[in-house]
Amino acid sequence: MKNHLVVAVAYDQLCTFEFGCTVELFALQRAELDMEWYRFAVCAAEPGKIRAAGGITVEAPYTLKLLDKADTIIIPGWRDADEQPPEALLKKLRAAYQRGARICSICSGVFVLAAAGILEGKTVTTHWRYADKLARRYPGLEIKPDALYVDQGQIITSAGSAAGLDMLLHLVRKDHGVKVANLVAQRLVIPPHREGGQAQFVPRPVASDEEGRLAKLMDAVRAQPALPHTLQSLASQAAMSPRTLQRQFQLATGLGPYEWLIRERVAIARELLESPATPLQQVAELSGFGSEESLRRHFRRIVKTSPSAYRLQFTGTSAERAPQG
Repeated sequence: MKNHLVVAVAYDQLCTFEFGCTVELFALQRAELDMEWYRFAVCAAEPGKIRAAGGITVEAPYTLKLLDKADTIIIPGWRDADEQPPEALLKKLRAAYQRGARICSICSGVFVLAAAGILEGKTVTTHWRYADKLARRYPGLEIKPDALYVDQGQIITSAGSAAGLDMLLHLVRKDHGVKVANLVAQRLVIPPHREGGQAQFVPRPVASDEEGRLAKLMDAVRAQPALPHTLQSLASQAAMSPRTLQRQFQLATGLGPYEWLIRERVAIARELLESPATPLQQVAELSGFGSEESLRRHFRRIVKTSPSAYRLQFTGTSAERAPQG
């Protein structure tokens, strides 16, 4: 990731929040990480004044030529899902895709990628308000309207507004590992990873007392993931019936309690695997899986790779060859 250049595309009527999220993640100096961070720059999608939402004006120092050098390109929304983006921008995106650059969109920015013709046959997401329009206009896409973000490798799309932060943290996690992503999330004062999909954010009534009990339960489970948690024990701890707990977990996370617990344990295992010092059996025990077999099965299902391959990616040492004492 040395000298990795992230370029955000700015345009008139710029989506200020989505653009600000991109700047926050990649432009800030992060001395606390003691590592080389990304290079970041902004290019203008078109000539002329760039007015952003909120009444501010942005002056981009670079033209679209900068996209020829970008390792990661981010489209922070688009001003109008019904407006065809400038052909010069679409041409540069097609060229960047052909040379292997990573291209990401937030919210309505997916319409720019679709207009460039680089999404055909791919699975994508966008804000739930735009999902039907995207499906009608581009029937060759598979759209996941409930996803916070969808990673297709070279193309990564996110849902609306704050889901962009989830996607951007995902990029950091892919590039630098869980520990670094957690530190960045800590500085942002946001969860390092949100489970479930954007359907959970469509307004629903949730009792405030049940919401508070659920949050306390989640914190308690994260603090002691290796305990033999069951639906009954979790419900008792939250002072809810198992049926109520199931419903509240689904509303809050988009997942049932058991699947949420498994994913929390996988997240802990990922961080442990990023150090070569912890043997695989100990990783399984500390994360709550108990056995290496259980760890491997759930890890591969969720992370789409084995614990050994994951550790090798970040440490150069396989899980099996980690020190045993």
